[in-house]
Amino acid sequence: MTNFQKRILTTLVVLPLSIFFILKGGNLLLSFLFIVFFIANYELFSVFKKKTIILFLDLVLILSLFLIYHLREGDYISFQLLIWFIVLTICSDTGGYVFGKLLKWKKLTKISPKKTFSGVLGSFTLSIFSLFILDLINFPGKFEVKFSEPKFFFVAIILSLVAQAGDLIISYFKRSEKIKDSGKILPGHGGIFDRIDSLIFVIIFGFLLYNFNIIS
Repeated sequence: MTNFQKRILTTLVVLPLSIFFILKGGNLLLSFLFIVFFIANYELFSVFKKKTIILFLDLVLILSLFLIYHLREGDYISFQLLIWFIVLTICSDTGGYVFGKLLKWKKLTKISPKKTFSGVLGSFTLSIFSLFILDLINFPGKFEVKFSEPKFFFVAIILSLVAQAGDLIISYFKRSEKIKDSGKILPGHGGIFDRIDSLIFVIIFGFLLYNFNIIS
């Protein structure tokens, strides 16, 4: 089985499972987040050696997991925004991967050799597409957030930029430790941090935008 096939198979298992716990919320979600926390911490202390990196990533992880629970258990608007943050991050990562593979433009940075300018374009494009995905399931009287509003197109670009920056930050830390992946628990993806590196930063930044009433 190729690495790409492993990546697809893992996604087909992990993604629906994660969505299930988020939709359920409450103690089920809390239990799921604790499991993610303990596995991610095992990776941190097993793979990374520099205390400053471990401390920074642990703080970001704890804050993002807390905010996921806070957004889920908040009002209906915060729950909708949480769903969007997750969908946008998936779209941003997918766009970067697919466009990067297909177009193969100039390399973006030495920090992450696989990142290209075509990948950046793909990330921005599919991040905007996430708004249409949310709009498609925006049944009358059900969703309160109007994702078709112009401001969300601008915010989608910003959050995609945050997602890509988060990915590069984790890549920089891994290169400084001379490691490729943060773990092996997710075949085709690596470890927990290899999979949620973009999301944890999007959740934090997205929450700030929500908290300051920039998006609601």
